[in-house]
Amino acid sequence: MRQLGSAVLAVSLLVGCGGTELESSPEAVESASSALTSTDVDVAPECQGILTFANTASFATLDAYLPSDVVTRLVAQRATIPFASVAQLSAVQGMGEARLKQLEGGARALSYISASCVGIFDELALSADDAAAIVSLVNTIADSELHDVLPDAWNGAANLLGTRPFTSVQAISNTAGIGPVSLRNIRNSATLSRPLEALITAIDDLHQYDYSATVARHFDWWNIVVANQHYREGKPTCFGLEPTSTPYGATVRPNLADATEVRTKVQDAVSFANRNNQLSPSVVSAGLANLDTLTAGRQFKGCYFSYQDDPWSGHSVAIFVDTVNGFSVMTDHYWSE
Repeated sequence: MRQLGSAVLAVSLLVGCGGTELESSPEAVESASSALTSTDVDVAPECQGILTFANTASFATLDAYLPSDVVTRLVAQRATIPFASVAQLSAVQGMGEARLKQLEGGARALSYISASCVGIFDELALSADDAAAIVSLVNTIADSELHDVLPDAWNGAANLLGTRPFTSVQAISNTAGIGPVSLRNIRNSATLSRPLEALITAIDDLHQYDYSATVARHFDWWNIVVANQHYREGKPTCFGLEPTSTPYGATVRPNLADATEVRTKVQDAVSFANRNNQLSPSVVSAGLANLDTLTAGRQFKGCYFSYQDDPWSGHSVAIFVDTVNGFSVMTDHYWSE
C-alpha cells in the first residue's frame, strides 16, 4: 500500500486553527511514478495533491476556485482535522461533484497535480494508469463477471455492456446506473489484484505439457459452468449459485467457500505448476499474499466440476466468486495421455 500518512502528518503541521495558512510548494506534492492503486482508497497517490491543495492553500487561493461559503466551511473543517480522502471533502456542505471538479481544477492550475492524475470521477480521484485499467476492464469483462462486480447496479452493468467500447473513464462515469459505489467496484476489480495476476501470467508462461495447472482471474464463469458442452462431463458440486445458474444435475452444497478453501485450491495449482521450481519465489509470495488480502473474511459462491473434450484428456476445475464484490478466481488441472 502506498501510504498517505506522511502527507497527512505534514499537512497537520501546516494547518493551524487561525486564519493564516502556510501553502505547500506544489513541486513537493506531485507524486512519484504513476502506478496502479493497490488498496481500496478514494485518492490515488498521483492525485494526493488535491488533498494537499485543500488542506494548505490560503483562503484567498481557494476562494478563486470555490464559492466563499464553501471555502469558509472547508477551512473550518481542516482546522479540526486535515482532509485525508475525497469522502471527507464531499462531506463538507456544498462540496458536491461540481465543486470537487473545481477544487481539482485549482490543484491542477497551481501544479499540485499533473497529467498523472486524470481527475475526480464519482468521488474517486484516479491516476492515469487507474483510468486506463478501468477502461480496459470495462471493454473486455464478461457479462457474468461484470454483474458480479456490480451486484447492486444491474442496469448500470447492462448499460456498460450495451454501450462499450469506451475510450475514457468520464464516459463510463456518465453511463446511466453508474455512480460512486459502482465506479469504485470497477476500479478495485481492475487494479487491486495485479500481484496475483502477475503470478497467473508467470504460470501461463511455463511450458507444461501432458500434466498442467493454471489459474485465471477474469473469466466468464456462467459460460464455463452452465453453457459449455463437452465430450464428457462429471457431476458438478456447486454452492451459492442462483437456481437458474446451477447446472442441471449438480450437487448443491449448503455452505459457501471461505478464504481458506480458496487459498488451498490456488496454492495446489501454483505448487503443481511450479513443480520444477521455475517460478520466481518473489512472484509466488507476492501473488499469494495478494490473494490472501483479497479473500480474508470473504465468502464465495462457485462450483467444482470436471470435463473431457476427448477420451484422452481431461480437466478438473474449481471456480470461486466473491458474493459481494465479484472478485473471482479459477483453477484448472489438466491431464492427457
